[in-house]
Amino acid sequence: MSEILAENLSGKAVMGSDGAELGMLYNITMNLDTGRLENLVVEPAASYGGGDFQTDDDGRMRIPVHRVQAVKDHMIVER
Repeated sequence: MSEILAENLSGKAVMGSDGAELGMLYNITMNLDTGRLENLVVEPAASYGGGDFQTDDDGRMRIPVHRVQAVKDHMIVER
């Protein structure tokens, strides 16, 4: 995968591989020991029914970075 600056991801729409709108990227977490990215933190869309991903205490989805399939105008993640 080519390099993408984190500042270019801020506020990017996140969609499922089935075309469903999941929400907007809120943040990205990383492992401080290894430096590896871990999760996308996504503010869910009003139309998102939930259940596919774990959520944090604020109701934001935590989507493992390995599920990202593409990043263009929006991010596509495997559901």
